Amino acid sequence: MSLLQAIILGFIQGMSEFVPVSSSGHLLVFHHIFGIEAEDNMTFIIVLNMGSLLPLLYVFRKDLWELIKKPFQKTTYLLVIATVPLVIVTLLFEGIIESMFHMVQLLPIGFIITGVVLLLSDRLKNNRKEMNDITYLDAVLIGCAQALAIFPGISRSGSTITATMARGINRESAARFSFLMSVPAAFGAMIFRFSRVLASPELMEGLNFVNLGAGFVTAAITGYLAINVMLSVIKKAKLKYFALYYIFALAVLLFLFF
Repeated sequence: MSLLQAIILGFIQGMSEFVPVSSSGHLLVFHHIFGIEAEDNMTFIIVLNMGSLLPLLYVFRKDLWELIKKPFQKTTYLLVIATVPLVIVTLLFEGIIESMFHMVQLLPIGFIITGVVLLLSDRLKNNRKEMNDITYLDAVLIGCAQALAIFPGISRSGSTITATMARGINRESAARFSFLMSVPAAFGAMIFRFSRVLASPELMEGLNFVNLGAGFVTAAITGYLAINVMLSVIKKAKLKYFALYYIFALAVLLFLFF
């Protein structure tokens, strides 16, 4: 992997992790374009995840600090409950999930689902409930939407934000809850992948620390920009433009691989 490829993959990870365009799906496409095996690139993917997690922790530092100071509160319980479906699906279908991340032919399905979801999200109105109004049932349903996003090409942020708004939560609170949900999900993904690296020490061999550093920094910078863009976009009900992007991406994907 060249330095330029590392920077491009870092940009894709940071930008697509927080806007509704599926980071896993885009990384899979570019791994194929660059001729890089994702399995052999597992350590680099972990570093990219760490890079994109950093701006998330920074932007929501006040919310997270409140949860650390007072862990036994409703928001904490909601986030735990919302994470449970993802954990269950990951544990039950680990082998299937791993195999899907090598199958580019599944991406069009995920892209179509996300595009439809995003078009529907902009039609959801009259959402007046705040963050404090989210119920435990809401958390379960939103968590199921997050678990569905394990499927390649389905956006985690797009699915969770739309599911939250479908439960009557206003747009700002939906985006905030979705991003807070992504913290345990991101940590879980890193732990899951790191365990695979520990089980296969050869994945640590021949690491290029310049590429690792470039990917990390790029993912962190673009991740910070993406979070702020998304927080602004969600207020204006502009998710339909990401749906249009999915139509374009689907056309490109079909042209390249089918």
